[in-house]
Amino acid sequence: MDTSRKNRAMWNATSDAYQAQHGPQLDRKALAWGVWGLPEAELQVLGDVAGRDVLELGCGAAQWSLFLAQAGARPVGIDFSDSQLANARPRLAAAGVRLPLVQGSAEALPFPDARFDVVFCDHGATSFADPERAVPEAARVLRPGGLFAFNISSLIHDLCWKQPTDTIETSLQRDGFGLRWIEDAEQANPQRLHGDWIRLFRQSDLVVEDLLELRPPADATTTYPDFVPLDWARRWPAENIWKLRKPA
Repeated sequence: MDTSRKNRAMWNATSDAYQAQHGPQLDRKALAWGVWGLPEAELQVLGDVAGRDVLELGCGAAQWSLFLAQAGARPVGIDFSDSQLANARPRLAAAGVRLPLVQGSAEALPFPDARFDVVFCDHGATSFADPERAVPEAARVLRPGGLFAFNISSLIHDLCWKQPTDTIETSLQRDGFGLRWIEDAEQANPQRLHGDWIRLFRQSDLVVEDLLELRPPADATTTYPDFVPLDWARRWPAENIWKLRKPA
């Protein structure tokens, strides 16, 4: 089974349980990044979204897209999991928000060139799609001057991830050179050295504006304790947001 099929099967099987566990945090914290829910108002990744066409890659139950619509944006959510989109529809209906939800892959976006002002995701499609396909596609659908921002697990988090026990350690657990996928029987997650990411961005005609390495506050809480304990995330960045610009 290829990585895309594997990841889609995993999300279709686990979407309901995922939303039951994490939905309360995702529904409660508007425009909040990462497993600790760090406010967009503080990080200023997307900036003013009012009146802007925004694509959320791997929208899940569309919590981000819902809040963006309420902030005046024109969001479109895409996800390859029909189960995730099935969880999105009643949330949008309950909030009285209408926005397009598209089933499709970040590796072959069903949108024309230069369709969006912003393309982004928060542990969405970029945590599961092949970067060599997804990054050029994100750049293609961006308008000149547009923003591509995505939050994924950090390189140091993934290098310290101990796969047999699914725990995060304080020592390196795998090689960095040649790193492409961290894969088990259920899912596959891409990762690259920073130089590999930057070369891919340049090849896709994207300019790095920032790399935000997220540190939660000392009193932070999360429904994702298995991803990383607070004391670990206070010492090393467990997540990072790449902020990229398509030249005008």
